[in-house]
Amino acid sequence: MSLKLQKRLAASIKDCGKGRIWLDPNEANEISMANSRFNIRKLIKDGLIIRKAVKMHSRSRVRKNLDAKRKGRHTGIGKRKGTREARMPTKVLWMRRQRVLRRLLRKYRQQKKIDKH
Repeated sequence: MSLKLQKRLAASIKDCGKGRIWLDPNEANEISMANSRFNIRKLIKDGLIIRKAVKMHSRSRVRKNLDAKRKGRHTGIGKRKGTREARMPTKVLWMRRQRVLRRLLRKYRQQKKIDKH
């Protein structure tokens, strides 16, 4: 006895896919008698047909991997897609270096360690 029709109708009523519909295996005979949306709604109310919860999509592995990456793992040559320039532009490095040096110079000028000339 196939319960394809019942499953399809239940999925339509509960607004989900057929995979998420659970039909009580002990009440297969009673479910197979239901051939209309009205009857399916009644079975849903009685709890013979249930919409299963969405399965969990865990990010624990992703978090673990990110922690390792922060420690410097998984960043070898085989894991790199972009060129060295694309990953960390020399311009950005230069700008950082310049800003650090200029900050230092400004600090020294204020402390009178150096003058403008």
